[in-house]
Amino acid sequence: MSDYLYNKPFRLKNILENKDLFEAELGKSISQNLQLIIFTRFGEHRHNRNFGCEIWDLDFELIVSETIWEERFRQSLLRSITDYELRIYQVEVEIKMSEVEQTFSVRNVTEIKKKVDITIRGKINATGEKYFFNTGLFLSPLSS
Repeated sequence: MSDYLYNKPFRLKNILENKDLFEAELGKSISQNLQLIIFTRFGEHRHNRNFGCEIWDLDFELIVSETIWEERFRQSLLRSITDYELRIYQVEVEIKMSEVEQTFSVRNVTEIKKKVDITIRGKINATGEKYFFNTGLFLSPLSS
């Protein structure tokens, strides 16, 4: 693996102008890779059909049991992180679903959406430091 960690998105203009790409520190690089795993559907990555997670398949599924849904997503994400983010270990994934009410005063409309909070904890291989990542997604349609 390269010793250089590059910030995403890549600025291809820099390459064409023979300039350096912006580098990222280790924690930020790990977070960017986790986001990529979360937002990639299985089969979407051309060179590795197993890269990604199951959120895309679960997003439009009728949720009969939130507990079962959360556990299924947690297991899928944990497997992908274990396989594709090797810079952290002792990974713990926590998934919590809730309902969020949003009011749009201009249209006088209230909308209730499902929100999934994702928390990932682990330790960084290179340093043994604790690592923490947290994000929230709104379901159907999926957005952040």
